[in-house]
Amino acid sequence: MRTRLPNGLTVLVEENHAAPAAALQVWVRAGSADEREGEHGLAHLHEHMLFKGTARRGPGEVARQIESAGGEINAWTSFDQTVYHVVVASRFASTGLDVLADAVTSAVFDPGELSREIEVVCEEIRRSEDSPARKVSKDLFAAAFARHPYGRPVIGTEESVRSFTRDGVLRFYRRWYHPENCTFVAVGDVRKEQVLELAEAAFRFPEANGFAPAPARPEEPPRTTPAARVRKEQVKEGYLSLAWPAPALQDEDTAALDALAVVLGHGEASRLYRALKRDRLLCTDVSAGAYTPLDPGLTIVGLTLQPDRLREAVREALRCVHRLRAEEVTPSELTLACRLLESDAVYQRETVQGMARKLGFWQSSAGGAEQEAEYYARVAALSPAALREVAERRFDPRRVTAAAMLPASSDLDEAALLELLGEAADEALRGPSRALPSRPAEHRQKVRVLGETKSGPLLREELPSGAVLLLKEERAVPLVALRAVWPGGVRVETPATSGLSLLLARLASKGTQQRGAEELARAMEAMGGSVGGNAGRNSFGLRAELLSRNLADGLDLFAECIQQARLAPEEVERERKLQLDQLRTRDDNPAGVAFQLFQQTLWREHPYRLDVLGSEASLATMDPQLLARERARLYPADRPILSVVGDVEPEEVRRLLRARFGEGGRPRPLPAAAPAAEARQRGPRAALRTLDKAQAHLVVGFPGARLEDTERWPLEVLSAILSGQGGRLFLELRDKKSLAYSVSSFSMEGVDPGYFGVYIGCGPAKVGEALDGIRAELLRTRESAPTAAELDRARTHLIGTHAIGLQRNSARAAVYAFDECYGLGADASSRYAERIAAVTADDVVAAARNFLDPAFEVIALVAPAGAAPGPIAEAAAAAGQP
Repeated sequence: MRTRLPNGLTVLVEENHAAPAAALQVWVRAGSADEREGEHGLAHLHEHMLFKGTARRGPGEVARQIESAGGEINAWTSFDQTVYHVVVASRFASTGLDVLADAVTSAVFDPGELSREIEVVCEEIRRSEDSPARKVSKDLFAAAFARHPYGRPVIGTEESVRSFTRDGVLRFYRRWYHPENCTFVAVGDVRKEQVLELAEAAFRFPEANGFAPAPARPEEPPRTTPAARVRKEQVKEGYLSLAWPAPALQDEDTAALDALAVVLGHGEASRLYRALKRDRLLCTDVSAGAYTPLDPGLTIVGLTLQPDRLREAVREALRCVHRLRAEEVTPSELTLACRLLESDAVYQRETVQGMARKLGFWQSSAGGAEQEAEYYARVAALSPAALREVAERRFDPRRVTAAAMLPASSDLDEAALLELLGEAADEALRGPSRALPSRPAEHRQKVRVLGETKSGPLLREELPSGAVLLLKEERAVPLVALRAVWPGGVRVETPATSGLSLLLARLASKGTQQRGAEELARAMEAMGGSVGGNAGRNSFGLRAELLSRNLADGLDLFAECIQQARLAPEEVERERKLQLDQLRTRDDNPAGVAFQLFQQTLWREHPYRLDVLGSEASLATMDPQLLARERARLYPADRPILSVVGDVEPEEVRRLLRARFGEGGRPRPLPAAAPAAEARQRGPRAALRTLDKAQAHLVVGFPGARLEDTERWPLEVLSAILSGQGGRLFLELRDKKSLAYSVSSFSMEGVDPGYFGVYIGCGPAKVGEALDGIRAELLRTRESAPTAAELDRARTHLIGTHAIGLQRNSARAAVYAFDECYGLGADASSRYAERIAAVTADDVVAAARNFLDPAFEVIALVAPAGAAPGPIAEAAAAAGQP
């Protein structure tokens, strides 16, 4: 599997012919932690520059060629690596390899392109300033690593990025981009011999002096007292992270820490979830994870919460963590944690890009892909006593670090937070120092990673109850995905019932007549899976995934969630409060605010204008009786569309589900939804919302198409012409004008007419220029046909990414169920390529002229005060907005 080419490049190839797709990645062992003084953020900027032109390809050509091959290209920078990745239809694998190798070995670093990309990265930095989670993470690492470079943000600062020159970028490239310091990974429907031959020819790095490995990084000195950082900002919710020093990836403690993190904060059966969210509603969200990179990292507990409960939440979170130092986890907790860690390896194998990322990570971070097997051997050998011993050493109460972002009105500052940490440390250290008697681990059945490669036809059957069963055998991995879907969602809601479908979805996994919420979560996690609900604009449903060896039990539990839902008063009240908290804190996500503002401005009568979260008034009326009545009326338990995809025997699935949905006589029809018709728009509309954020968020859109409309296909192609790294919006507004880091277009069809829109996040001073640029590109689509190359790129990109997106069983199960639900037919996705390929340039122009009419333009802008161009501000004022 691993080969070292004559030039020193390591190549990993894994053939997997389950899907006609290939993932190609280059892992460079150089990240932000390898930057020298004056280079902070240079690894990340350098990553951007490799897509900005090579000796053979001009600016934009790298992405355009990959998208023209039906694929996607991107990259990321971490503390330890920079990774460039491509996923393409396998028939274009040689093209993908050639483009990727060209970008990595032959970038020209044009001075003009560098200047423009510096501005783009500065927009990316401003974008991160509007993300509370990212800012808390930055503060946490800065507090935890005073000396080690992990304390610096990967992206750098605006000041450092603006200081970079072409000479500095070239020095960084020449220092690190040597074949000996890189790994090339190819996974999917490829042949090893061909890949090796192509890689040897394509990866010709420029001549340079011998490679010098990275010097040892400065060690972080041990700290004996807690550390804390608190920042106050205009946020509605509190964000808090707690962390303890963790070892590097190859340390023997890593497997135990991963298991402890699962016990603490993975899923609804975890200790932190139960103690902080379920039992006492001290937080709205909680998670735990062990970050173990190349050098020692952190074990992190993250909380989002109402600020007035922060003190109580911190105390309880610390007690949960410190308790692991003195008390062993139960054998069942350990078994469940190990099952989830091992199952993760199976889920990653569903996609070629997931497999490639695993191989590249282990080779780059641990010195060999075979280290993954050793890691899972350590997982298999874990015992309750081993976890307690690791927790005692690694969760030292005196070495905790905390970072918080709180509303400006909060009375908690760094001194108060440090006092809380100190009190918790004293309490933990006064507790028992000896563990309880050791308990043996339960027997753990080994998880099967690979399945036989076999694919069956899509089968459709009506069950006696009136339910529809969609069934597809897919045996590439030993997993099965389940979906149950009904028409509904926001489309069947009114202002009085707004938010009902989402609340029912939240409650879908919160207990049945036979099991409580915690028991239900544990049962599903023991099967290596999960269960939950989902609600959107046009539908409501349940979803589950699990290891296929548990199929019978999993189907039984899934049917139980559908047919025996128990809307317990305490569960309803808890989830209702959490949904209210989410509604009240929406302003912390300004891009989401912009899209909600757009929908409220586009639709004035149709339910699509309603917030999926509901309103404070509507949620206040929702009690168990109303919810039970509406669920029975809108989403009857005997009438779901059931979709089962994965490693299954079709006849066994039929037998099991006929037993559950076998009664019925004459099925009653589902209630017909008759939402209020939207009156024809009489002119342009604009809406403005003022938020004190670092960026402005602009949505420009128009009334769109239905799912059943033939014009949806030209609109999708039009969106692809505009969007993507090779699209017009990206090239004109980001690459040439450096207006934004993020710009995209989209066609959102619905059961009723949806919308076509463009989104951009940019600096407040750039809003006017961004709006003018978007309008200019939309005008161009109406006035002239796309070139043959643009049309071919868009169609091939859509067809390729559609196929790539259906690699997972869960994705296939969802698309079959939704297409059946919307009346398109379960097999509609099989005709996607044909319909996109049939779109002509004339079709695209006709769709643009029909839908993108300036007379029906709708603008929504969320921006700081004074950022709105005059026309938007005037239109908003005329509509009665402040």
